[in-house]
Amino acid sequence: MNEKIFKTMAFEQIKQQLRQYLVSAAGSAELAQLTPSDDLATVQQAIDETRDGADILRLEGGIPLPKLADITPHIKRLSIEGTLSGTELAQISRVLKTVQRVVSFFDDLQQKPVELRRLYTVVADLIHLPEVSKRLSVSLEDDGRLTDEASPDLKRIRRKITTLEGTIREQMAGYTRGKNAKYLSDTLVTIRDDRYVLPVKAEYKQRFGGIVHDQSASGQTLYIEPEGVVVKNNQLREAQIEERQEERRILLELSELLRPYQTEILENATVLGHLDFINAKAHYAHAIKATEPILSADNQIALRQARHPLIAADKVVANDIELGTTYKAIIVTGPNTGGKTVTLKTVGLAQLMAQSGLFIAANEHSQVGLFDEIFADIGDEQSIEQNLSTFSSHMENIVNILKDATDHSLILVDELSAGTDPQEGAALAMAILDDIGAIGSEVIATTHYPELKAYGYNRPETINASMEFDTETLQPTYRLLIGIPGRSNALEIAARLGIKQTIIDEARSLTDSDSQDLNQMIADLTAQKRQADLDAAAAAKELADSQALHDDLKAQFERYQNQKDQLTESAKDKANQIVEKTRVRADEIIRDIRKKQLQAGKTVIKENQLIDAKGQINALQQDQQLKKNRVLNREKRRHAFKKGDEVLVKSYGQRGVIMDKLDAHHFEVQMGILKMKIEDLDLERVSAEEIKKEPQPKATVRRTRSSGVSPTLDLRGHRYEQAMAEVDRFIDSALLAGYPSVTIIHGKGTGALRQGVTEYLQSNRRVKSFGFSPANAGGDGSTVVNL
Repeated sequence: MNEKIFKTMAFEQIKQQLRQYLVSAAGSAELAQLTPSDDLATVQQAIDETRDGADILRLEGGIPLPKLADITPHIKRLSIEGTLSGTELAQISRVLKTVQRVVSFFDDLQQKPVELRRLYTVVADLIHLPEVSKRLSVSLEDDGRLTDEASPDLKRIRRKITTLEGTIREQMAGYTRGKNAKYLSDTLVTIRDDRYVLPVKAEYKQRFGGIVHDQSASGQTLYIEPEGVVVKNNQLREAQIEERQEERRILLELSELLRPYQTEILENATVLGHLDFINAKAHYAHAIKATEPILSADNQIALRQARHPLIAADKVVANDIELGTTYKAIIVTGPNTGGKTVTLKTVGLAQLMAQSGLFIAANEHSQVGLFDEIFADIGDEQSIEQNLSTFSSHMENIVNILKDATDHSLILVDELSAGTDPQEGAALAMAILDDIGAIGSEVIATTHYPELKAYGYNRPETINASMEFDTETLQPTYRLLIGIPGRSNALEIAARLGIKQTIIDEARSLTDSDSQDLNQMIADLTAQKRQADLDAAAAAKELADSQALHDDLKAQFERYQNQKDQLTESAKDKANQIVEKTRVRADEIIRDIRKKQLQAGKTVIKENQLIDAKGQINALQQDQQLKKNRVLNREKRRHAFKKGDEVLVKSYGQRGVIMDKLDAHHFEVQMGILKMKIEDLDLERVSAEEIKKEPQPKATVRRTRSSGVSPTLDLRGHRYEQAMAEVDRFIDSALLAGYPSVTIIHGKGTGALRQGVTEYLQSNRRVKSFGFSPANAGGDGSTVVNL
């Protein structure tokens, strides 16, 4: 489409609002390329994807996507045999891990199952590289640092470095704590040129020998590497160089691992960016309460309560707008500041959004067209440089529009032919509208010319419309009235503002009768339209209430039938169980009577009497009619629930207590610590006898917080290795004790303990955050850790 329409309709502002919901560079790139399309299949596919995103947002809170960097430059470096840095490799690793997470997420959706239109197919394009992803995850931290597990050699070298640093620190500590401490400016060990040094008073520089690496600004302190630690420092430097070489080798190895999969990784990043874009469209639709539009290949617009998405929800006025069915041209008349221009922009922006695959700010079942071009001439584009008047500028735009418009175009014109002689302007406006009608384009035009009211009434496929104006309050309501032309309210407004009645009456007498009759007719039509709208709204509400009542009664009747059948069957089962037990017992009694008669040698009860008695017992077997059966009545009583009843939740096999009745057929039931909404058919009341038979639970005491762990650890005076071990044990104990935060006192000293504590806390994933204590609580001599 023409670029001008995007600026006129503020389409870039819509894209800017979408951008805040994106988390990936690929998603941002796709948004930058977003433009409307007039291809039905393309637009419907984009709308379907937005629908899927909205469903996932509603059911699952959105697609789980982390912040993803642009990896395109990294892949280009791989293609020219370059070696990636740890940060670049970590960004690619994050893409591969996200692929695995997204695939698992959609697998779970399919198992639930959740019906989606398009996204299962989109996700199928993701290529999972489990071995590559695992190797990167093991070798790299999230920030790109290589882990000790990246290679056995790296692990060995780092252990060696740790040992050497510990030995050097211990040796240096001997200088600061012994008799040599008096020759130092400060009893701390520091680092210069990556080597451990002592701050020695200048006059005692010969005392320690070794190498001078630096001096203080005053020259009173020299930073000397004592002769006794030079060898160890050299060994440490060699180990550090060896570490860097091994890290470079590992980075090269990981780069070589990725090199064969450049295409797959880029495709994954593109698909994840597309999912990110769909996620953003869904979030934006939720934010502005937008709905899915219905696409019309015949360019029939039917917007239901359409709103301008860039106007605050508490200020915007919604309107119904139809075009392209019974009429293809709307002529909107009415006073200034009544909302005519906003109405034009609402239609144009809704079309641009829908044809870009976005939901629109309108009620459900709104319909939009698929226009090849949308033209707009809105606002005063007077140009001093080009020496164009307002009228000339508008005419230049109209010339360009008429030149490029087709029968599949939408034209929006504000103040058609304004800025010139009213009579000539009106005639020119009607001629332009006739030409647009000959082209076959759909058009909405606003105007102040009263002649166009008759034009809208007489021309085929053309209808008048106006913006409603409340003469009582002298304020526009911003409601669009289709079928009613606008009228002048100048005399009414003047009268309410205090103009003398004699002036108003004379003005009326100077107005021709035809104009007065027309205004009166418009006023009557407006009142009738308002009343018809109120009646229609009331009728619609009554119909909706009646339909809701009908649906509720139907649902309750169906539930009643289901419940009746279930209770009947349940009662039959229990009755038959009783009959069966009675039959077994009766057989035992009869056998006993027969045995005793045989032993006595005489018959007291005849055999046929025994058979008759047994038949009467068998006749108790239940079949159909159980309305007066006591078992059935008892079952009914078991399903009459009230607050506080103890019940059995049959689907879970668990007992609970009814806390509240939520509606006619659902109760809130507490089972242990859980509160759940349960249907009455799934509940069965527990009798008092059953409750009494249950063993009473014994009281138990559970320890929830360790009382033997202090929230503070003091490392001052400890050796480095011992201190690090104590930090590790302390953090574990604090986690078990349930402390939200703890304090580690390491002192200022040489900074070695502080550095060690910092590195340990950075590597411990159970640490949420950490930082130095406030200045009045120790400053950088202690660290506060949030777990």
